[in-house]
Amino acid sequence: MTDLSDAHVLQQEIAVEQEHVDRVYARLAELRRDASRAEKEGYQLAGVGTFGALVERDAMVFHAARRRHALDTEYEGLVFGRLDMKAVDAKPGAVHYVGRMGIRDEDSQSLVVDWRAPAAAAFYRATPADPLGVVRRRMIQSVRERVTGIEDDLLDPEAAPADLRVVGDGALLASLSKATGRGMRDIVATIQREQDEAIRSPASGVTIVTGGPGTGKTAVALHRAAYLLYSDRSRFAGGGILVVGPSGVFVDYIATVLPSLGEETATLRSLGSLVPGYDTGRVDPTAVAAVKGSLRMRRVLERASHDAVPGGPTELRLLYRGTLLRLDAGELDRIRRKALPRGARRNEVRGTGFDRVFDALWAQARQAIRNLPEKREFEAELADRADFRDFLRAWWPRFTPMRVLRWLADPGRLRSYANGLLSKEEIALLQGSFDGLAEHGPTIADVALLDELDELMGRPRKPQQKTKNPFHVRDGIQEVSTYADRQAAARAQAVRRDEDYRDYAHVVVDEAQDVSPMQWRMIGRRGAYASWTIVGDPAQTAWPGDVAELDRARDRALGSRKRNTYALTTNYRNSSEIFAVAARVIRTIMPDLPLPRAVRSTGVEPVDQIVAAADLPAVARHAVEKHLADVDGTIGVITPVPRRGEMAAWVAGLPERVRVVTALEAKGMEYDAVVLVEPAEIATDASGIRTLYVALSRATQRLTTIGTVEWESLAGARSDSRA
Repeated sequence: MTDLSDAHVLQQEIAVEQEHVDRVYARLAELRRDASRAEKEGYQLAGVGTFGALVERDAMVFHAARRRHALDTEYEGLVFGRLDMKAVDAKPGAVHYVGRMGIRDEDSQSLVVDWRAPAAAAFYRATPADPLGVVRRRMIQSVRERVTGIEDDLLDPEAAPADLRVVGDGALLASLSKATGRGMRDIVATIQREQDEAIRSPASGVTIVTGGPGTGKTAVALHRAAYLLYSDRSRFAGGGILVVGPSGVFVDYIATVLPSLGEETATLRSLGSLVPGYDTGRVDPTAVAAVKGSLRMRRVLERASHDAVPGGPTELRLLYRGTLLRLDAGELDRIRRKALPRGARRNEVRGTGFDRVFDALWAQARQAIRNLPEKREFEAELADRADFRDFLRAWWPRFTPMRVLRWLADPGRLRSYANGLLSKEEIALLQGSFDGLAEHGPTIADVALLDELDELMGRPRKPQQKTKNPFHVRDGIQEVSTYADRQAAARAQAVRRDEDYRDYAHVVVDEAQDVSPMQWRMIGRRGAYASWTIVGDPAQTAWPGDVAELDRARDRALGSRKRNTYALTTNYRNSSEIFAVAARVIRTIMPDLPLPRAVRSTGVEPVDQIVAAADLPAVARHAVEKHLADVDGTIGVITPVPRRGEMAAWVAGLPERVRVVTALEAKGMEYDAVVLVEPAEIATDASGIRTLYVALSRATQRLTTIGTVEWESLAGARSDSRA
């Protein structure tokens, strides 16, 4: 085997790989031309003038356009791996190249194996202890079509030919040192064995992935979604994949990963945008969110959904043919209760309530009026009266979830609905928390309550409306035009989904440890028939409520599906110096917690600064500016929730790669450097210490903490006080 130190050898090996990469891109250009030619030939089919030719053209053009789009998408970093296999029966070992999509030459011989294909599994799973027939695994680094570097792992030295060259210090650590951009990167070239096992977990049932900070849980979940779409596209693209994250910041961060893997059909939502019509990042104080997230809130909301309308009419008086017909408050209340028994949905039984009003008035009229017309005519006469219609609309309107949730802003109503369900202290916490609904909209916790109210009240029936077929030309004929039109129309035709679609084939829940019981109910409604991927770390949870209740809600959402659990044990994100600080913090409340192992060291220790309150803005800005000079990637400025706006003002005018987020918004995020402001204000209780643990483990290269008090000992003291 050739010595690794020779730079000339490295260049020779790069040239070898460049030759193959050139061949792949040449073939890719041919395939693009073929797809474009197929599109043109498809349009020419219309020249024969028959309806059948038009239909054939539609199919041919659509499939050719979709193929061309895939070829365009998979351009950057197309080939990233190579496997040199062990010789068998005196025959030279095979060579397999691994990349973002499968490509074959003119003779149908493989030039590149799709990373999701079974043949590529060894690229991720082979180890020196279990090489799986792999002698050398090579990572190929490139910029567009030019190979810029290679990194080798020699997995089976005894099987290596004498002339085999091994280059580099390891692909994974080389990739980890790269700066990050504003969005999350895919890890398709550096997936490790324990990650790959989770990615290729059985499609059915529930896949649960646990692991500490930096273990790649989110990347595994997203790559699993891409793998499922590849392995059974008709099922998962047809039914849809829903990815749920903790915040809008997080969803924006991961938004580019699946498209970079060639998959654009998944739906990404945050907990604050899962319900149509709402997209919020507002958060409640932790104690308030815990009450709103409790399953007891369902009964509170049920009581509200059955109550009389605030400010609604308490009496009905109608003069009919000279006779006064009257329903007082007690009678109206009895009618509403009979029409709306427990379990009934208010919007769905609205007509029943109206019928009972007619019945009560008819009973009075029969006793007081001679020569009364038939009941049908009587009802028609009343229905024609504007004053009667106005009464019905005011007494039993069409309810929206937001309208009913606003009723909880009334202290008297809140106490009435929560009586016997919530403690006096919990009711006091909720008072005032709904006051901002009208002006500011809901908080993230409120969105689950709105979804619950929607379920409790149901929806009024709407008349069926015909939807226009975007392909339609005339009977039996469907037309398509531009590529953008074809893609949009094809998606709409192939899978026509309601705005509030609830029949997903697969649901991915990231940062699952922070999903409240009420939020599990919200997500569960959209995955009743789905398989699931659940990703999280119990040590990072900010949930301060009843853990047993949380487990029950999650189990109810997941049902009796078989569960496959995978634990990720290696921290690829943080340097060992940075993770040591985070580890000390979480150990104050969880001393026996098994933590992931950080695999690399930068030799740069985190910086901790204690400053006067008056100096905090200037010191914080200076720390950010220093990190801008130290690293090429993103700088996360992490603050306590109330300080977000204040901190944003302190760093105003700095480059866009400076991102200000709260400690809660930082969940799931990754930055090259982090400036963490006032850690002591985050670590106010056990939940806060877990949140601080998250914030301290976001940085890959540099970490600076700045506060007005010494915070590490304070976190430990707070932990001790609860022991």
